[in-house]
Amino acid sequence: MPREDFENNLKVVQDELIQLSSMVEKAVFKSIDALRNRDINASQQVIDDDDAIDEKQQDIEDKCIELIALEAPMAGDLRVIISVMMMATELERIGDYAEGIGKISLAMGDLPPLKPLIDIPRMSDLATDMLRRSTEAFINRDITLATSVRDDDDVVDELYNQVYRELLTFMMADPSTIQRATYLIWVAHDLERVADRTTNMSERVIWLVTGQNPD
Repeated sequence: MPREDFENNLKVVQDELIQLSSMVEKAVFKSIDALRNRDINASQQVIDDDDAIDEKQQDIEDKCIELIALEAPMAGDLRVIISVMMMATELERIGDYAEGIGKISLAMGDLPPLKPLIDIPRMSDLATDMLRRSTEAFINRDITLATSVRDDDDVVDELYNQVYRELLTFMMADPSTIQRATYLIWVAHDLERVADRTTNMSERVIWLVTGQNPD
């Protein structure tokens, strides 16, 4: 394969990774928006849309494997391909968490709200902002931005612990709230994992640029 064709194909997989990131970010946003508005149809749509995310991730992986097999790339080019593959896997998993939130929303059905959703949407906003910045860090090969994403993971963890403690208090005070509180704990846990996966992406950007795994 001529060098020009290789570079074009390398650009294609990077562009598709950016597209996948956008798809996943929208999925997380829609899952929380549907939960907050108790919109069953929107929750089902998030679940249905996960197939497209899975297909995009698989397509990226297939193209990356083909590039490695045909070109045996070295050094920086190989790091780009490996980073794209690994980040695509992280994005697919984040899509699974959005799908999971959609399924939780369906399971909640017509159960009355336990409390106004405040901290869970905050977790979602932070996690999707981290995802957006991880993608931007990849596009611009920006180590400083990638590092800031890692730092924000602690903020999401703190919010998760806060949500967990609050919902546990509800359950201890009134056992009739256990089912509804448990559903919300699952949602918060999924969002905490979204932030963790996004942090993995930011660390992959650091490795891509420096060739070294961050501490």
